[in-house]
Amino acid sequence: MSRRTIAVVAGGLRQPSSTRLLADRLAEATATSLRERGIDVDVQVVELREHAHDLTNMLLTGLASADLKRAIDTVVQADGVIAVSPIFSGSYSGLFKTFFDVLEPGSLAAMPVLLGATAGTARHSLALEHALRPLFTYLHAVVVPTSVFGATEDFGATSAEQVPDDVPPLQVRVERAAGELADLVAARSPHRVSDPFANPTSFADLIAGL
Repeated sequence: MSRRTIAVVAGGLRQPSSTRLLADRLAEATATSLRERGIDVDVQVVELREHAHDLTNMLLTGLASADLKRAIDTVVQADGVIAVSPIFSGSYSGLFKTFFDVLEPGSLAAMPVLLGATAGTARHSLALEHALRPLFTYLHAVVVPTSVFGATEDFGATSAEQVPDDVPPLQVRVERAAGELADLVAARSPHRVSDPFANPTSFADLIAGL
């Protein structure tokens, strides 16, 4: 059985967090979908609230703490990413944006990404399409077609009758999006991290370049 790594970026600021709850549901459904395809899964969660101070410091100094460096490596070295943000003032949170601002350019290029968002009301759901999806398109990630928005009322609903506008229940949307991410991840070879010391420049070449 082959193995893939899924990195989950949870941008919730409080504990307990509905953003983390949605992220966990997406991760569990993605892992189940990959196992159904004969692929074992490692799920690694990055809670951005734990790195808030380090992210600010990195913006100011350009240097990442050891903990933040591990969090960044977890995301850029994964085979797929699940990114979930709370929606504030009609867009992703500042902490969520800051994390993706400090990544090296191109580090998420061609990375399969599933997007999720939470808010108190479904009126914020379009933020997925006018804020989060353009951000990850700019980063050249491959975003799955289905994004998942969870309003407060969604978490207790078990049928379409309990959700406005005949929207499918949250779990149905979660499983559909997870299946799309699993398809993309399964179609790719496992991510291989290049070793910067594997092929060093020879001393002769260094001398020749002087």
